[in-house]
Amino acid sequence: MNTNTIIEMIGYLGSSLVLISFLMASVAKLRIVNSVGSVIFTIYAFIIKSYPTAVMNLCLVLINVYYLVKLNNTSIDYTCIKVSKDDPVIKHFIEFYMKDIQKCFPGINTDFDSSDVGYAVLHEGTPTGLFLGKKQPEDNIDILLDYSIPQYRDFSIGKFLYSKFPEDGFKTLTYKGPDKHHMPYLAKMGFERYDGIYKKNL
Repeated sequence: MNTNTIIEMIGYLGSSLVLISFLMASVAKLRIVNSVGSVIFTIYAFIIKSYPTAVMNLCLVLINVYYLVKLNNTSIDYTCIKVSKDDPVIKHFIEFYMKDIQKCFPGINTDFDSSDVGYAVLHEGTPTGLFLGKKQPEDNIDILLDYSIPQYRDFSIGKFLYSKFPEDGFKTLTYKGPDKHHMPYLAKMGFERYDGIYKKNL
């Protein structure tokens, strides 16, 4: 493989990452991937001595870093309301996001018939997350669904919601559902695994 081919591959890689970033629903992930792509493309532009292109991509990196820092330092103002699984709005929310719910939790039981605890999390009046669970002895909730829509999948909803549970007298959470794509979230939220069951003290 000659030098020119390697240089071209660097350019294609940078361009591909920039394009892929615009397919991401999460604003934070979009800016991170876009920044990586822009850094690579900046290097490519300097190599081929296309300085206007290099300056433009370098500016994109700085803009992304600025907004990522701002996003990290800005707390989102959520509100929480108690809901029932039989609420028509909740039924619509579940049906609307059903494919994504099944993608996040492969094999999940989606009828939620046993749910007797429900919370909806809203941002500026828009539903962004849904929690459904089953009350268990010793002030525990067995989690049936803990879902956030893609744009808000950054752990902030979980942190906000879990801080509210002690106010309602709950002391622990358990989760026995699919964990194929859910383990990083559970670990981030402080769950520990015991004999196939995840548990968190509130």
